[in-house]
Amino acid sequence: MGSELSMGARFEVTAKYAKAYAKVAKKDKGRLLDEVVAVTGWSRDNARRRLAAAAKPRPRAMKVARKRRARKYSYDATVVLQKVWAASGGQCGKYLAASMRLQLDGLERHGELTFGHGRYSVEVRAELLAMSPATIDRYLAPARAKDPLRGIAATKPSPLLRSSITVRKAGDEAEDEPGFFEGDTVAHCGPTLKGEFARTLNLTCVNTGWVFTQSVRNNAHVHILCALEAAVTAIPFEVTGLDFDNGSEFINHDVIDWAAGRKIFFTRARPYKKNDQATIESKNNHLVRQYAFYWRYDTPEALVLLNQLWELVNDRLNYLTPTIKPTGYATDRNGRRKRLYDNPRTPFDRLLDADVLSPAQIAGITAYRDSLNPAQIARDIQSLQDRLTGLARRATLDLEAALTTPLPDTTRSIRRKAS
Repeated sequence: MGSELSMGARFEVTAKYAKAYAKVAKKDKGRLLDEVVAVTGWSRDNARRRLAAAAKPRPRAMKVARKRRARKYSYDATVVLQKVWAASGGQCGKYLAASMRLQLDGLERHGELTFGHGRYSVEVRAELLAMSPATIDRYLAPARAKDPLRGIAATKPSPLLRSSITVRKAGDEAEDEPGFFEGDTVAHCGPTLKGEFARTLNLTCVNTGWVFTQSVRNNAHVHILCALEAAVTAIPFEVTGLDFDNGSEFINHDVIDWAAGRKIFFTRARPYKKNDQATIESKNNHLVRQYAFYWRYDTPEALVLLNQLWELVNDRLNYLTPTIKPTGYATDRNGRRKRLYDNPRTPFDRLLDADVLSPAQIAGITAYRDSLNPAQIARDIQSLQDRLTGLARRATLDLEAALTTPLPDTTRSIRRKAS
């Protein structure tokens, strides 16, 4: 019989008999021992040892305090790391590790970090340069925060000319030269699409990650054309192609004729396939929404502040913020397909590697990059964000409250007995 029981069941039987076995007289121990042997199939010596062991009180498990991991880097390095992270615009550990030397050089050049002041020293600089991406993320964890607001989609498909425009899909071969841009607009509508509100046009180079951002009064084609004209003027290399979604602000005769006049190749994504424009869709979030939030901007003052903000953001992202680009596919040890990426580099560095600029252009934009002060950019961005929030926060929240449907009063249909 005992051979049919699992080991766990035998231990349970032994524990059940153990207390009684310890209390009874010697002549009764033999009877209990026989019962245990019959049930478990153990020998009498084995059953006796197990009963005696089970009857002994077990020592109370002592709670061992977990030994805290020793800090590899100093407190001074942590404090300075937070300053650099704030000046960089809140870059993740992977990007900040790649741009750490660039950030420190810029902050030192403009006197934001000085050896011997504000906990900064040669040793602290060496510590910051030695930090891995995971360590940076771990040390910065207490300083991170999230924006609770969310937006709504405002793209309205345009049937006009859509069938005559080339479709560009997500699986198409990536461009190997700078100049092909994906574009999209983001609506600063707050909780409703009613009325007129500002929209932000963003263009992102698929090859280098170079961005251009500008806000317009609305999505009328005259404003979109002005923003596109400003883009091709401000971008330091030739714009050879534009890829948009199916929104009516792009798919119209005016925009298409403008692109044709400049010999810019024009394509569109498939409807409801956001992966066709993965590059620009990611910018809608971590560029436009991260910096301009989800408030409703519908005044001329807000539009001016937005465009002042985008000039600073464009400089930060183009010259000081690394990005990664997919390079192919591989297989992990479990046989699953995984994406491969290159090392993080700034759009400025990728543009230099592409060898499409003249020596004079390279000297000019390099000098401009060296003139940028990351800390001053951070302060100016914070100031503009505070002013934008002051203009739009109360109006947006009041509008949201007015649009919220109150819950029905269910107590009206309940009859209560008079006490």
